[in-house]
Amino acid sequence: MTLSNVFSRTFWAHLLKRLIVACVLAQSIALPAIAESESAFSLQGFGTLGVARTTTDDVEFVRDLSQPRGIGKEWSPLVDSVLGLQGAWRIDPQLEAVLQVTSRYRYDQTFYPEVAWAYLKYDLTPNLSLRAGRLGTEFFMMADSRWVGYSFLAARPPGDYFWYLPFYSIHGADAAISVPLGENTIRAKAFYGHSNGQIPLADEQWEIAGSPMIGGYLEYQMDAWQLRASYANIKFKNDLPISAVMRKLIGRGMTGAEAAFLSARNTRTHYYSLGIVYDQGPWQAQLMLNHIEQGSNALESSDGGYLLAGYRVDQVTPYLGYSWVLSRQHGKPLNALAAYVMEDSHSEQQTTFLGMRWDVAKSIALKAQWDLVRGDSTSIFPYRQDHRETWNGKMDVFTLTMDFIF
Repeated sequence: MTLSNVFSRTFWAHLLKRLIVACVLAQSIALPAIAESESAFSLQGFGTLGVARTTTDDVEFVRDLSQPRGIGKEWSPLVDSVLGLQGAWRIDPQLEAVLQVTSRYRYDQTFYPEVAWAYLKYDLTPNLSLRAGRLGTEFFMMADSRWVGYSFLAARPPGDYFWYLPFYSIHGADAAISVPLGENTIRAKAFYGHSNGQIPLADEQWEIAGSPMIGGYLEYQMDAWQLRASYANIKFKNDLPISAVMRKLIGRGMTGAEAAFLSARNTRTHYYSLGIVYDQGPWQAQLMLNHIEQGSNALESSDGGYLLAGYRVDQVTPYLGYSWVLSRQHGKPLNALAAYVMEDSHSEQQTTFLGMRWDVAKSIALKAQWDLVRGDSTSIFPYRQDHRETWNGKMDVFTLTMDFIF
């Protein structure tokens, strides 16, 4: 399916069809609850209808690592469009069941609906809650709502900061507690579970399902300020499908020494982050920093962050942001093939993005954004279909979106 075909009527009909399927699934769970208590069940939805294009075909721009193909010079709805439904059933004052179904561009190049969240939440006390089931990941601040475009000021979460997180859900449990301190609040959460999903690599899939994850955060809320420090890690269950990819690219697989040097199996990646959010009156501002320490030689460790500020005037909020990422290798490559694989995860770029959000009606926001990506010619991660011989590390990205909730 080419990008031009994706932008056709067929795409939108396909996406609408998938939304209807998701609605039916959600309603099938809703009906028993509604029959018992009209006020016990709530159904909400969210979505983004967006198009974007870049100024180059040397690489394909993607939203994050979960997308197998990206966009080039032609306008396309591929990377940002999403539709979602969320149902919540309040079984009793302490117990709640939540189901969220989304349709977005997935690892298998389809928009097939998938269950993003499916969990039970139990409130032991007003300040202490437990959840178990399929949960959204919270490696970084705001990471669990990355596809709810209406909740973000910008057209999309800044890629230099977020694209290292292709993990959208885990099968496990978490515990959250909040402690009031006068007019302020301290919150903490800890979670454990196993990853769910796959990460596309060329025409292969890196199977990450079953990889154990653990983490948590500590947050302080003070008037208009919100500060959060987070930590998480994942221990990968399986190796990257590098040998199969290399066999397709250069006609051979990998030797035992090369495979051992680039192995990801049983290696652990650590995620550290710090986030600060200010939101009061017309001003909104965010500062996010992260450090990612990879356990495999095949993946480069990185430091990244972004700064975003917006000022609201009536229903219009112009905003300006700056993001950056810099990665580095662990060790010296064994040979040219190992070097090629290691270079594939290299990022060294900065992005200046500016845009405008117009809250045209209740629960509907229109956004226009211009990203100026300026990086080194070796910065090819996480872009798809890269042409290393001609890519100079520079491109502009233009985006138009309509975000809504209902």
